[in-house]
Amino acid sequence: MPHSTPTLVLVYEPEKACLDRLSADGYPADRALEISSYLAQSTDLAPEFNLLAAACEKRGLAFKPVELDDAAPVLAKADPATTLVWTLTDGVAYFRGGASPALARLNGLRTIGADDSLFALCQDKLRSGAVLGALDLPAPQAGLARNGEWLVEPPASPKGWFVKPNRLGAKIGIWPDSRIVDLGHALELSRRVFSHYRDDVVVQPYVAGRNVRASFLGLKPETGVEALGIVFVDSGGDFQTMADSMALYGDTGQAAKDAGTYAEPELEAVSASQPEADRKIRAIARKLISGLGLKDVFSVDFRVEADDTVHLIEFEVCPGLPCFDFRDYCRRQWGMSLADAMAQTAANRLFR
Repeated sequence: MPHSTPTLVLVYEPEKACLDRLSADGYPADRALEISSYLAQSTDLAPEFNLLAAACEKRGLAFKPVELDDAAPVLAKADPATTLVWTLTDGVAYFRGGASPALARLNGLRTIGADDSLFALCQDKLRSGAVLGALDLPAPQAGLARNGEWLVEPPASPKGWFVKPNRLGAKIGIWPDSRIVDLGHALELSRRVFSHYRDDVVVQPYVAGRNVRASFLGLKPETGVEALGIVFVDSGGDFQTMADSMALYGDTGQAAKDAGTYAEPELEAVSASQPEADRKIRAIARKLISGLGLKDVFSVDFRVEADDTVHLIEFEVCPGLPCFDFRDYCRRQWGMSLADAMAQTAANRLFR
C-alpha cells in the first residue's frame, strides 16, 4: 500500500485557547491576557501559513497547521513513515505545548526539536538551572520563594539579585524593579508574582553585561554550532521587562506597528567586537547539544561582560520563530525567509 504525501505538521497553541482556559480557572482578565501573550508567536505566524504551505509545496511536502486541542486525533491518524511534527510553543504549566512532542512519540512520529522531557525542563527555571549547574555550565545559582516565604535561600551577591517568575516566559512578571539590592524586596516581589500569576520566583545573583541571544536552526541534519547566530540584543535598557516584550509581539506589537511606534531592539554580531565571548558561547552550545540534548531548533540567552565573561541565563526549545531576531538569523545564516527555512529543514529531514 503506498504511503501518504510527506507532511509537515505544525502544532501550535493559540493565545485565545490559553486565555479562555485561564479565565475559566479564575484568573482576572488582565492577568490572563499577560500570561497568554507568551503564545503571541502563534498569532504572529498564523498569517504566514499560506507562505509556509507554498514553501513546502515547492519542496514536495504538504503543510498542515494543527491547533493543540485538535492534535491528539490528528497525530493518532498520521503516517509515521511520512509525517514530521514541529511544535511551535512549549509549556507544561500555564501553557501546554509540551504535550505535542509527547503525543508524537506516543504515535511513533518523527519530530523537529528536542525530546519532550526538555519541553518540561526549560519551563521550570529552578530545575533547569540545577541541571545546567550539574553540567558545569556558567548559570547563576538561584533561590526560590513562594508568596513571601523562602523555599531555597539565594546565594550571597555583592551586586544584588534578579527576581523572575519560575515557570512563566516572554518576560511575564519582570518589572523595572526586578533587579534588587534587598532580599526583603525579593520576598515582596514573590508575593506580587504569587498574587498575579500563582507562581514562585527564582532569585539569582545579578550578573552584569550585555544581553545576548544565540539562535540555532539545523537546516541540514549535520549542522553544528558553526551555524549559531550569536548577537547582542540592545533594547535600550539593562534588561527587558514584560511591557517591553509585549510591545514587540502579538496584537500589542501589531498595534504598535499600526501606530508607527514599533521599534525593534538592535542586533549586533558578538564576534565583531568580542570574538572570545563568541567562541565561549559556541563551546557552551556544544555542551548543551551533547549533554542536555538540544537539537534542530533552539535559542539560548546569555549575559556577556566586557572582559568576555559569559553567563548562561536560560535556553528555549521553542524559540520565537516569527520574532525579529529569528527572522534575522534565517536571513543572515541561511539566506532564506522564515517560511523557506522551515520548509527546507522539514524537507531535509523527510527526504534524507
